[in-house]
Amino acid sequence: MQNTIYTSAKPFVKWVGGKTQLLKDIKHALPANLAQTKDIIYVEPFVGGGAVLFWILQQFPNIKRAVINDINPHLITTYKIVKEQPGKLIERLKVFQNEYIPLGEEDRKAYYLAKRDIYNNSSLPEVEIAALFIFLNRTCFNGLYRVNSKGKFNVPHGKYATPRICDEDTILADSHILQKVEILCGDFAETAVYASPNALFYFDPPYKPLSKTSSFNSYAKEEFDDNEQIRLRDFCSKIAGYKANFILSNSDVKGKNEDEGFFDEIYNAYNIRRVMATRMVNANPDKRGKLSELMISNINMIYR
Repeated sequence: MQNTIYTSAKPFVKWVGGKTQLLKDIKHALPANLAQTKDIIYVEPFVGGGAVLFWILQQFPNIKRAVINDINPHLITTYKIVKEQPGKLIERLKVFQNEYIPLGEEDRKAYYLAKRDIYNNSSLPEVEIAALFIFLNRTCFNGLYRVNSKGKFNVPHGKYATPRICDEDTILADSHILQKVEILCGDFAETAVYASPNALFYFDPPYKPLSKTSSFNSYAKEEFDDNEQIRLRDFCSKIAGYKANFILSNSDVKGKNEDEGFFDEIYNAYNIRRVMATRMVNANPDKRGKLSELMISNINMIYR
């Protein structure tokens, strides 16, 4: 019987483009023999909120080792603190929660902006960075993570009645899961050293925007443009050469413009499926709707 803590792990942050809603589609893209294969290493070079990470390590306990990476240093610091010092993190989040929740709307905004300024401009202990990262994520507009050209977090305050700033149970469950996870911070290409026939890579890079106004990929001050998308394709080809399996998600630009064949062209050597997802990033709920996304892989025999 699986441990109760182990089965309740889920993302400890809200994350734009998080893959919780696509887990069924991702499951059906996995290698058919995944549950029976020993010594699997799971690698996620763009971990983000970690929905796939937490799900797959619970669904497939035969995966004994995982590696996650992200270019966002504060996100990675937060993963490390959740893994190594969950108790201290929970203590700080409870302080923020107890101070913030009783405030009126204007005082909440002032409190948020003060914490955002500290986060952006201070040299802080790692526990404090992690606590501020989660606090800002839980209280900012739409759970966005966006930075300006100087790398400063600039998302405005959100309006939520009772945001759950300290989710103690989730942090403890995630800490348990993360004990088998190696945590890296850097360029996605640095994970090439883990490519092998027993490796499964899942890529969730910054999506190619469907229009000039739909881009939320100012996730880091360095832009993830078409050249980066092509570099990622080359990386997928490299790890496929080592017999590693990979699955990659991205936007379906052809769904918006039938003549736009960018991904169909650069990934023409691989399997491309289109799946439906709900885009949640819009201040107007009426403009949030289902769009097709791409699921690209080099896996022929898939999980059922």
